[in-house]
Amino acid sequence: MQQISARQLANWLSDRERPKPILVDVREPWEFDLCHIPGSLPMPMNAVPARHPELPQDCDVVVICHHGGRSMQVAMYLQRAGYSRLYNLASGVEGWATEVDPAMRRY
Repeated sequence: MQQISARQLANWLSDRERPKPILVDVREPWEFDLCHIPGSLPMPMNAVPARHPELPQDCDVVVICHHGGRSMQVAMYLQRAGYSRLYNLASGVEGWATEVDPAMRRY
């Protein structure tokens, strides 16, 4: 698993030559409803054990939360479940709002 910054993720998402990663937002539904990175798949942390088979193992997966702690735990879980192309958004949606999209709602 690798750490990725909000700026690095934004650059990746805007790169037309590079396949887009799957963005998995592991925050609670109320948090996702407040704000999220466009294109993110909501999958609350407590649902990951049941729902992770929905994620293909042959794609890049970026795990997202508010500040990067929960997403790190989920990324470690996914790694143990056999996923190898994992990235943790180290600064979470807070970092995205700070570095990429200042208009994003914050909490």
